[in-house]
Amino acid sequence: MFLNKYSSLTLSGWIWVLLLVLMGISVQSRGLAAESQNPPEKKWFGEIRTGILAHDVDHLWSNLHLEGGVDFNLELVFFKPSLCLLSGIIRPNLGVTVNSRGYTSKLYAGFLWEWQTRQGLFLDLGLGVAIHDGELNTFVPGRKLLGRRVLFRIPVEVGYRLSIRCRVSLMFSHMSNGYTAEYNQGLDVLGFRFGYCW
Repeated sequence: MFLNKYSSLTLSGWIWVLLLVLMGISVQSRGLAAESQNPPEKKWFGEIRTGILAHDVDHLWSNLHLEGGVDFNLELVFFKPSLCLLSGIIRPNLGVTVNSRGYTSKLYAGFLWEWQTRQGLFLDLGLGVAIHDGELNTFVPGRKLLGRRVLFRIPVEVGYRLSIRCRVSLMFSHMSNGYTAEYNQGLDVLGFRFGYCW
């Protein structure tokens, strides 16, 4: 059922999928080759994350499915400024998701708190804002009513570091206006991502 719901990609969507897979294979091989070297120097910008996410997933925080397609996600994580807190580190991020079927897409920014183990497992919790192109208060069949143009965004991500530079993860994010408007149907996404550190 899950595959049937999200398998109707356009040609451009399948091209995105192929490019993401090829990029993942390429950067993973480079990261494994560099694993024996010293860790990369942390600069202002240091990590790119990309993935494919199921759009408007049912039975999660929003608990209502109306929109379809999948989201293609690209995110930048900055190493500076940063703040150590509770055995983890807080960093700013900036990202975009584009829906394959013309439903709600968004541009977002915020902060991520990341905690890692020596075995390579990691957990990210975040808080930020998102600006989207979806519907606000006008009823359109098959579209969410999100209430405001700028919404709160809360991501949760768990994953494993494959090497010094490469990692894979499962990410969930929720965005809504927090009941600050008349309509607040919210939007949840869930999917897999690949990260590459410089």
